[in-house]
Amino acid sequence: MPLQATSGAASYDGFGGGAAAVPKYIEEYFSTFLYKGTDATQTITNGIDLSTKGGLVWIKDRTSAANHYLFDTERGATSRIFSNLTNAASTTSSTNYFQSFNNNGFTVGYANSDAASNYASWSIAKAPKFFDVVTYTGNGVNSRTVAHSLNSVPACVIVKCTSSSGNWAVWHRGNGTTDYTQLNLNTTNAAGNIGGGNYAEFTSTTFKPRYVESTAGNTSNIDGETYVAYLFAHNAGGFGLTGTDNVISCGGFTVSGGATTTINLGYEPQWILTKRADTTGNWELFDTMRGLTVDFNNSAILYPNLSAAETAAGGTARILVTSTGFKYNPAAQTDQIIYIAIRRGPMKVPTSGTSVYATDTRNGTAPNPPTFNSGFPVDWALSRDVSQTWDWVVSQRLLGNSGFEGISTVAATDLGGDWGAFGFMDGHNTLGTVNANYRSWMFRRYPSVFDEVCYTGTGSATTQTHNLGVVPELMIVKCRNDVKDWLVYCSGLTSGYFIKLNLSNAQSNSNYAYIFGNDITGVAPTSSVFSVGSGSDVNGSAKTYTAYLFATCAGVSKCFNYTGNGSSQTINCGFTSGARWILIKRTDSTGDWYVWDSARGIVSGNDPHLSLNTTAAEVTSDDTIDTDSTGFVVNQVSATNVNVSSATYIGIAIA
Repeated sequence: MPLQATSGAASYDGFGGGAAAVPKYIEEYFSTFLYKGTDATQTITNGIDLSTKGGLVWIKDRTSAANHYLFDTERGATSRIFSNLTNAASTTSSTNYFQSFNNNGFTVGYANSDAASNYASWSIAKAPKFFDVVTYTGNGVNSRTVAHSLNSVPACVIVKCTSSSGNWAVWHRGNGTTDYTQLNLNTTNAAGNIGGGNYAEFTSTTFKPRYVESTAGNTSNIDGETYVAYLFAHNAGGFGLTGTDNVISCGGFTVSGGATTTINLGYEPQWILTKRADTTGNWELFDTMRGLTVDFNNSAILYPNLSAAETAAGGTARILVTSTGFKYNPAAQTDQIIYIAIRRGPMKVPTSGTSVYATDTRNGTAPNPPTFNSGFPVDWALSRDVSQTWDWVVSQRLLGNSGFEGISTVAATDLGGDWGAFGFMDGHNTLGTVNANYRSWMFRRYPSVFDEVCYTGTGSATTQTHNLGVVPELMIVKCRNDVKDWLVYCSGLTSGYFIKLNLSNAQSNSNYAYIFGNDITGVAPTSSVFSVGSGSDVNGSAKTYTAYLFATCAGVSKCFNYTGNGSSQTINCGFTSGARWILIKRTDSTGDWYVWDSARGIVSGNDPHLSLNTTAAEVTSDDTIDTDSTGFVVNQVSATNVNVSSATYIGIAIA
């Protein structure tokens, strides 16, 4: 199993006394970034160093019928091509479209920043065993060899003539032939051996574009013409702490009779491009920023071969993401499908709590949905009005618009809203006006800190795969489509016991084996899986569930437990600047799930608190929590009773 990093700056030494190598992580090489147009030049900061590494930026207006714009560092910012057209590269009024590749993103001109439109952008930086961009000039013979730096045999190569019009040629290993039969990115055409195959060979350092005179519109080697090629690797490793993690897969599969097919990638994807290869069909592009979720009905689609605006789910060919890959929902007939999938990030263990957690008040403008700013893509959010009796609203990116209205037994419902690059818009229908008392607590999934897993129950004891990377210390499981409690596993509880997030009850061992014991008391989670028994609260047949997993990460998060002393005591979390978010629950007796945060006040005086298990307004009249640089101090006050002598407690804190 790959080693788990304890620091975002970790590196490893090459085997056999080689030079030290710096690990690569997918979040440094790929980004989906959504932005709103401004009718002016706009700089997109997505953390991808395109100016140094080189790479590709692909932009599409989601709102309107408009071309797909592709810019790459090999041709320069002044040259644009369109995936849905045969046109040669264009440089007319180029700075109006794209201005520069930056060390943390890119800058677009006003033509790709229309105030009436929302945009999607995909930035792909060059890296061995991931992606490369090369340009070349054709020579009209089949012996032409083009060098590349992929350092693995290309699994998909996409070529466009930039000096003249012509189809986009696509060769993909998923077609199942040795010469990678050809598709066209700009058409719905099925795969075919164009003139006997346009490619003779692919190696880890070269490929050979062929000239086929009878099919000049599909060839990739006309004498004197210029070309650009985008090369994608397949399961080549090269990433992660040990350099062995895969971040991109190019595969193919056959579906039959309309049955949903499960594809195991070994990781959770964030971006998927698919195409029916055996017959005509659109190219379909999905990503988790635009609505690639665990629900077929939520997926938003763009078509690289069409100028069409983004469409919501509908039709027959759709994607559902899983923690280890994706599921494909096909048409009724038998289809051969090819795909490119890119791994979800972040992969790097964080070093700061601000990467993981943020809170903000509602600052949208009515009648638009209220917007909460986080500074990072939000995966999970708790929202509510703190000043009055109000339901908690629980939202998560993996569910799209669905979420929980209240931490109670209710099933998930449609909350509306949208997810952005640096926060989210809560579209819940009771939140139509700006209100500074309405607050959201937002969390991002990170290795060693927090993960989410959505799964469908089987009715029989089983394990579920997660991507936390370490053993989870606290897990919360909720059924999404039935009236069930929120079940909590915690390593700080008495062995064989669980507790409920929606209730003030003490811990219990009633039917534990049917909940987290995998029907055998004592089955503990591991760094890759957790167990669920046959109980309907966590694993009812055909029921759907979400699991939230937390762990301790040095200097970032702490899953803690302690015994009360009746006065005051310091809870040392290993932090250096104190805790910004704290959750505490008494376990030996009744007690609320109390929440404090530094934005509302963790100070030496009174500290406002809320209870996750109630709708009560915040209480501001007691001094339960005090500051400490290593974590926080708990005081025994009757309002909360979080430090009763000999009582036991569990909780989570984030720096």
